[in-house]
Amino acid sequence: MVRCAATRGWTVAGRANGRWGIRVLDANRVRVLVEVAHAGSIAAAAERMAFTPPALSQQLAKLERELGCALVERGRTGVRLTAAGQVLLEHGERMLGELRDAETAARAAAGESPRRLSVGAFASAGKVLVPNALAAFGRAHPHVRLALSDVEPPGGYGLVTSGDLDLLITHRYPGTSLPHVSGLHREQVLVDPLMLVLPEGHPAAGGAPRLTDLTEEEWICGAPGISNRVALDRAAEAEGVRLTVAYETRDYEVTLALIQSGVGIGLIPRTILRAAPATGWIAVPLSGAETAREVYVVHRKRPRGPVPEMVDLLRWSAQRALG
Repeated sequence: MVRCAATRGWTVAGRANGRWGIRVLDANRVRVLVEVAHAGSIAAAAERMAFTPPALSQQLAKLERELGCALVERGRTGVRLTAAGQVLLEHGERMLGELRDAETAARAAAGESPRRLSVGAFASAGKVLVPNALAAFGRAHPHVRLALSDVEPPGGYGLVTSGDLDLLITHRYPGTSLPHVSGLHREQVLVDPLMLVLPEGHPAAGGAPRLTDLTEEEWICGAPGISNRVALDRAAEAEGVRLTVAYETRDYEVTLALIQSGVGIGLIPRTILRAAPATGWIAVPLSGAETAREVYVVHRKRPRGPVPEMVDLLRWSAQRALG
């Protein structure tokens, strides 16, 4: 399969009536598949693309007929890509990214400066890492429109590949792995220690306890499968202990409020604590476990426009957040 720029599609070799011929895979229909995959449903993709759901569903059906195979499985809660759909999605994301790169390059050759920078970030980075960087960037580039989207890890990589995002800020917690990157550049900008946060006056507040000292405590953490819960579960497994997670929340501000009320303990990144009122809690290191989350920026290998400058600002903001 190769792209066919002249027809804004892809050429697909096929055999009909004993003879080989060339069919063109419509790039706009491939884009529909990409948008549906990113949005999670036909209805959500239709809203983003200003189409009706039946029109988008029809375009998907035509694409499936062109390829001769099913690309999505439709359900009540959305769509799920088939194996063939997943393969086409990966190619489609790269196709869209290349087309957007081509547009940017052509505009730059005509003397036009970048007009937009889109950034995706997980929630806590959006609170403590991104604001200072965006503010500094806005002062330096007042004519560039900034767009910020909430993207929870491990998502977002496909959005960078397709060019929907210029820059992704993501993380890795202990016990989790980073997604494979193909055609993208990933760089660590911050190592953010996870601190053991206890109510003020807690008996363990005077040192650096181990998990074996905290088995009778009620923990506050994310639900199973959430990154900080995976980190806590893996650390407990390594120590050979079982912990009780009594309160499940992925919001660190809620976690800290519960700790201040004295109802439990938890692990919270240091950057979050630096931005929080220092009353009603105390933070100490947790011994005997890997306790730091790593924060990364991800962009295309040949980044468009002012992406490198934004990466520099995020490095500066990361150091400032740690103090």
